[in-house]
Amino acid sequence: MEPSTGVTNVTEFVITGLFQDAEVQRACFVLFLPVYLATLVGNGLIVLTVSVSDSLRSPMYFFLGYLSLVEICYSSTVVPKFISDLLSKMKTVSFKGCLAQIFFFHFFGVSEILLLVVMAYDRYVAICRPLHYVTVMSRQLCHLLVAGSWLGGFFHSLIQILVTIPLPFCGPSVTDHYFCDLHPLFKLACAYTFVEGVTVLVNSGVISIFSLTILLCSYAVILVSLRNHSAEGRRKALSTCASHITVVLLFFGPAIFLYMCPSSTFTGDKLVAVFYTVITPMLNPIIYTLRNVEVKIALRKLWGRKEDSK
Repeated sequence: MEPSTGVTNVTEFVITGLFQDAEVQRACFVLFLPVYLATLVGNGLIVLTVSVSDSLRSPMYFFLGYLSLVEICYSSTVVPKFISDLLSKMKTVSFKGCLAQIFFFHFFGVSEILLLVVMAYDRYVAICRPLHYVTVMSRQLCHLLVAGSWLGGFFHSLIQILVTIPLPFCGPSVTDHYFCDLHPLFKLACAYTFVEGVTVLVNSGVISIFSLTILLCSYAVILVSLRNHSAEGRRKALSTCASHITVVLLFFGPAIFLYMCPSSTFTGDKLVAVFYTVITPMLNPIIYTLRNVEVKIALRKLWGRKEDSK
């Protein structure tokens, strides 16, 4: 592509969507609308339960509440427009709207990754240093760790968007995706984007590798430490970690597949992206409630309290 003068003439982008067939799009609308509503209700119930329940005051549930809040925000940056576009013949997004979607998608996505790291550290302290758990995981530290995850997401997203804003777009304006993402957008720029692409890749890669390394090391230390526990102690410890490990695998698995094993067709990439933008946020509250007795008890008490107040 020839270098441009740096002028952006494009005011909006046309989004091709997930599928082109109208019948398939309507079927996707029927499928994904309940999934999104389930995401809002499920994660919202966890946020509410953790906020009002006296039995869920430990740092683990404090972080779980924030994780569910991030899930709601993360899913809401993409899914509502994606669902509404399924019923539209012409799918468009303004230039500023596209930049905003990119910013918040990366902001909440990285905030979630860092929260998962924080939760792994919490499990490490609880299992490997149980006598010091209350002292180490103080309320002040918990708030600082959550604030750090939000700040990390903000600065990551700020770099991504600052790289993208100066790029000129003079046409074409059709992006082959169902939401605004960086790599499809770079293909539309009227300029060489090799440096920008490398910057974005390094920015995302450093955070992903750093986070995944800490997660793997945390659970390696936990597994080694469990050798000194009783069989019952190991069972309880592994039970508390199982939900978190499952969520980590669901989050990192599709992303690693997408970036490390590019599919031969862009539709394949979009289908993988659907999993971590639409499906995973719905599964997380199910995973935590099904495997956590305390959360299930707190939910029953909350539901019973609402029934009694009627």
